[in-house]
Amino acid sequence: MNTLHFTAEATSNGIVERDFTVNGAPGVLRSPEPGVERAPLVLMGHGGGNHKKHPAMAGRARLLVNGCGFHVAVIDAPGHGDRPRTEHDEAEIAALFAARAADEPEGPIVVRCNDHLAKLAVPEYRALLDTLQELPAVGIDGPVGFWGINMGTAIGVPFVAAEPRITAEVFGQHWPDLLAEKAKQITVPIEFDLQWDDEHISREEGLALFDAFASKEKSLHVNSGKHKELPRFEADSAIRFFARTSAARSPRRPDVNGCGVWPASRTPRPAQVEADHADHDSAHTASRLSEGCRRARPSLFPA
Repeated sequence: MNTLHFTAEATSNGIVERDFTVNGAPGVLRSPEPGVERAPLVLMGHGGGNHKKHPAMAGRARLLVNGCGFHVAVIDAPGHGDRPRTEHDEAEIAALFAARAADEPEGPIVVRCNDHLAKLAVPEYRALLDTLQELPAVGIDGPVGFWGINMGTAIGVPFVAAEPRITAEVFGQHWPDLLAEKAKQITVPIEFDLQWDDEHISREEGLALFDAFASKEKSLHVNSGKHKELPRFEADSAIRFFARTSAARSPRRPDVNGCGVWPASRTPRPAQVEADHADHDSAHTASRLSEGCRRARPSLFPA
């Protein structure tokens, strides 16, 4: 029996933020203010070394909630955020720093570590989806997306491969090792991000993972720049992608404002959109600064 407990609630700028635990795993659910009809759900997976309330998670969630009226949920991955590290986690971090010191490739270590975390996290995300779909505001028949880059992809690919309720996903910036076979089982629409000058993941590796997905509708978004330089406009693209795919799955919800599901009164004002961009953009600098200082916990692989 899966158990969802809400532990705190706050409302700000039209967003209801509720902390929760699902089978003991801590997370946060961000939703429109009460009074709106049932809405689509997007599950998010955070990057390595980050957590459920990292600026990237908050910024993307704000775009989805205020811009489209979606519900957005994310849980701390094992060993991240409010979850303690195990001896295994500490050993992998030590191995990563040793590889860096020796100027050796980090990829094999990160792939191995992320695979271990995914085996733990996938059942947690399935339990989260089970419990959230019991909420009247979500329901069992609405669209469900998954958005995860880097470690979020490492968790998201096996999760989506095993979960027929997911209707669309945004992935990217990960090696094909151990994920390509799972990707071959995924047929729902996908948007995939790839940094052309990624210093950790080669172009060939990124393209190999994209090519592995069996989806008929899949879009490859390639940008120049290094691993941490994913442009902020890719967040806007992901929002439009989820809005479009959710509208296609919700015939009762005509596209009346370009977002796909909500009346024009919910369309964000330009100033609001700019503020959301700023929050998302700050994630890429804050990931180096605020997270490292917040818990003094080095990232296995920053996202």
